[in-house]
Amino acid sequence: MPGLAALFFLTALLYGAAGFGGGSTYNALLVLAGTDYRSVPVIALACNILVVTVGSWRFARSGHVDWRRIWPLFVLSIPFAWLGGRLVVAETVFVGLLAASLLLAGLLMLWQPLWEKEAQGAVRSRWLEPVAGGALGFLAGLVGIGGGIFLAPLLYMLRWGPPKAIAGTCAIFILANSLSGLAGQLAKGSGAAGGEALATYWPLFPAVLVGGLIGSTLGSGRLDPKYVRILTALLILYVAARLAIRFYGETIGASG
Repeated sequence: MPGLAALFFLTALLYGAAGFGGGSTYNALLVLAGTDYRSVPVIALACNILVVTVGSWRFARSGHVDWRRIWPLFVLSIPFAWLGGRLVVAETVFVGLLAASLLLAGLLMLWQPLWEKEAQGAVRSRWLEPVAGGALGFLAGLVGIGGGIFLAPLLYMLRWGPPKAIAGTCAIFILANSLSGLAGQLAKGSGAAGGEALATYWPLFPAVLVGGLIGSTLGSGRLDPKYVRILTALLILYVAARLAIRFYGETIGASG
């Protein structure tokens, strides 16, 4: 547990600095540690909430959140995150979806031209933001992530605003989806197992709280988001590769 807590601290620090919660990597670390996959999203979402609550407050306090502008992202994301959390999936499906999500997120974060787009000439659409929010919310609830690692590249492509405004928006988005997804996870049959897992894995919560506090303080200040993004992407790709190897082994074992 101490080693896992240290990894969670590092994850929360990196993700918190970028305005993310770290749910995707928490999930992967828990799966690789042999945690019951039915409990994994509950633990990861709880850690997400601790990190992005701090991050949301930091970014909002620094003036990086436009409350009147971000609401279309939440119209469908919150109910769909709950629906995703309620859905029961097999372990191989869960691990496969998680590995694919991490791989895609890591590659998007390393795609330099995407993150260097200017904020001027933002692309706006009445339907794109709610639909994208709903899709990301469903994935967030299903896999146990906040969806911010996918929302951020989308906002950059839409030239939503400067990096810190996007980070602040992602933090609020992750918080809302994590709360809704956690409610859905606890409402289904594995809710009792999830509650027991929260008690068993409690040392992870102070680790991510401290890591998220440090990370969000650095991220909302003068820290260059470029270097945080690259480090976070490398971490994501590493755990994605580990998960993909495990998924491949489980698939081959099942077919054999």
